Amino acid sequence: MLSALSIAGCSLPRGAALQSEILREDAADTPSFQVVEVTRAVVADIARWPATGWSGSYHWLTTGRGPKSTVIRPGDEVRMVIWDSQENSLLTAPGQKNIVLEAMEVSPEGTIFVPYVEDVVVSGATPQQARARVQEALEEIVPSAQVQLSVKQGEDNSIDIVSGVGVPGSYPLPSRDYTILSALAAAGGVRESLENPLVRLIRGDETYEIRAGQLFEDATHNVLLRGGDKIVIEEDSRSFTALGAAGTEDLMAFPDEEVTALEAMSLIGGLSDSRADPEGVLVLREYDARHVGRTPGPTHRQVIFTFDLTTADGLFAARNFLINPDDTVLVTESPVTKAQTIFNLFGTVFGLTRQVTTVAN
Repeated sequence: MLSALSIAGCSLPRGAALQSEILREDAADTPSFQVVEVTRAVVADIARWPATGWSGSYHWLTTGRGPKSTVIRPGDEVRMVIWDSQENSLLTAPGQKNIVLEAMEVSPEGTIFVPYVEDVVVSGATPQQARARVQEALEEIVPSAQVQLSVKQGEDNSIDIVSGVGVPGSYPLPSRDYTILSALAAAGGVRESLENPLVRLIRGDETYEIRAGQLFEDATHNVLLRGGDKIVIEEDSRSFTALGAAGTEDLMAFPDEEVTALEAMSLIGGLSDSRADPEGVLVLREYDARHVGRTPGPTHRQVIFTFDLTTADGLFAARNFLINPDDTVLVTESPVTKAQTIFNLFGTVFGLTRQVTTVAN
């Protein structure tokens, strides 16, 4: 009995802290964090604060149309057959009617060497346009020449699909009108085992990202590919932490591009009916030092957003408040739970007293 009484005077074991315990420092003269009560009146202003945990949105390209035919680029290989019916041709040997020029690589300057006319610019042209340029250049020395020209695409006319598909590898571009969805289809599609897949397109020094679901749903996102593009598909790594008197305590992945505080409540299994304080739902967030003092923006690096889910105002605010990656969603313990624990403990003590009295008698 004495042991039970001594336990009652100590801190009782609980699954989460009380809201008053966490926010106690807010009443100090110089608190080390900022507390913001989220209501409908302030939620729009908070949405303009700097993003944390990521850039705040995905950066993707706009669609366009390219030429149906392959465009010649530096590094491609050009094969030409030049036909000349003249008896004393400068290009062909006696008895020959044509000359074959094999595997001429397009130079970094975009040119190929043609006998007697030297360099001809073919980069940026279709094979038909390049053939006409070569034939025009030959007119002065071989007026009757006719040119056949074909192109084998080099490395600059292929793309690399690095991961996240059925068959990763290097794929040639059949035309300049080749889209990312066509490339993914050729590579076997996005692997079904990936949760919340994110499509990343690396082009030169720029990296673009979009959720796979958005790419598939909106035709305007089906961008044209260029030679040298690299495609990486991987699971979206953004997450937030769920703690306290909730249905689950875990690291939660983002199922969509945006997750509101109310949706986060659903993702974590809701509030524990017997333990949670619906007036004390907290979102802990840490800002970069350079964001502190901006208008609009936080006054401290560490900010605690509080929600009262027992009111319509709090519910609508939570419905419009966006959770950021790396946030911590904490459901505090109800003060009633502590009182019930004490009452149960004293009930146990009184039960022990009755048992001792009965034995003594």
